Amino acid sequence: MSMLNWNEYRAKLQTTIAELARKSPDVFKGYRTLVSARSKEGALDAKTRELVALAVAVTVRCDGCIATHVDLAKKNGASADEITDALGVAIMVNAGAALVYSARTLDAFHALDGEAATAAPEG
Repeated sequence: MSMLNWNEYRAKLQTTIAELARKSPDVFKGYRTLVSARSKEGALDAKTRELVALAVAVTVRCDGCIATHVDLAKKNGASADEITDALGVAIMVNAGAALVYSARTLDAFHALDGEAATAAPEG
């Protein structure tokens, strides 16, 4: 059993986004321009772009992005194994970000006593 009825959620999201588009057409037009610019074939094929989008969706914790991009990834031929690999990258990057910010937190703590620790690289 799914944690969420993703098909219902995606349909409801589309309805609510349509309302936003009607009430704020210029903002929505700007968003569609961004989507269109990144939807064109470039160095990454459509499937790879959708796998990247899924990893980002997980990173920014966007259920609507997950619902949209999992559908597009599947339509562009992504397998469950490919999606799982992309999600593994998201997990790794998020863990790395937590490690970097943990180092920054410890550095801030030491700075209170004037004992600045060795600066951690930004990343």
